Amino acid sequence: MWNLLWGWIDQPLTATSALFMIIGAVVVLAVVLGVVTYSIYFERKIIGWMQGRIGPNRVGPFGLFQSFADILKLLIKEDIVPAKADRLMFLVAPMITYVPSFMVLAVIPYTAQHWFTAQLNVGILYYIALSSISIIGIVLGGWASNNKYSLIGGLRSAAQMISYEIPLALSMLGVVLMAGSLNLIDIVKAQENFPYVWYVVPQILGFVVFIISATAELNRTPFDLPEAESELVSGYFTEYSGFRFAFYMLAEYVYITAMAGLAAALFFGGWSGPLLPGWLWYAIKASAFIFLMFWLRATYPRVRNDQLMGFSWKVLIPLALLNIFLTAIIKIAMM
Repeated sequence: MWNLLWGWIDQPLTATSALFMIIGAVVVLAVVLGVVTYSIYFERKIIGWMQGRIGPNRVGPFGLFQSFADILKLLIKEDIVPAKADRLMFLVAPMITYVPSFMVLAVIPYTAQHWFTAQLNVGILYYIALSSISIIGIVLGGWASNNKYSLIGGLRSAAQMISYEIPLALSMLGVVLMAGSLNLIDIVKAQENFPYVWYVVPQILGFVVFIISATAELNRTPFDLPEAESELVSGYFTEYSGFRFAFYMLAEYVYITAMAGLAAALFFGGWSGPLLPGWLWYAIKASAFIFLMFWLRATYPRVRNDQLMGFSWKVLIPLALLNIFLTAIIKIAMM
């Protein structure tokens, strides 16, 4: 079946190949929505356990259906648009934020068979470019709300995400130099025969920069200043309700899933591993990254805005450049 599928995809676009592409997109969307639904549940359970609380335990056995109840509540709530908001921009902004978060999944290689994965030679550039578009949706949402707290939250988010995209992209360049490719599939394959334990060992500095930058890029604690409830009454989505608020939340958790998949591919060999199927290895590695995000949220307090911005420009970017310099020297010495 899969040979037939990829045989059609390799050919020029036809009605049949377009149908297979749509089916693949629907399957990936369904899987990701399932992962996001239970990521929210496990985040609440894990943080509750770490902080000595119970967490969701009412809807369904062990609270397993709590996320579905929350989704239903958001879908049936009234969709409110402030009277003095820019209506068109207010309605479109959440979709501008969410759509790129789903599109970046096209280049994440889940298995060695490349199911539903686009084999782009510039996969990393594609990821960085698409994820940057979400900043526009966040700024538009804050500005269109006609609320000063929302506007401040949107501008904070733009400054933060742009600042941390730079060290995030630079942290990937060390891996690109070692693999000699921007294609995520080629990067995973290069690690299968690498003499070390995947790229996380020789690229430990780049990995540390990647983890910190990814946390800030995702607006996660301790870098969740765009929301900063104590100051901004939930920041850029203060005026949003119902399913449009859900779009912002969905975009955040889809990006966590995508970033986890990216980390697994870049530093932990993607689908490679003994005994278990490749897709299961990938799920284990991505799940470990997602758990780390939850652990950080339960552990660290929020930092100040000046500390956040200074840490990116004064610490992470120099470290990322140092990592590229050292990787280049090692690469030349090995030639």
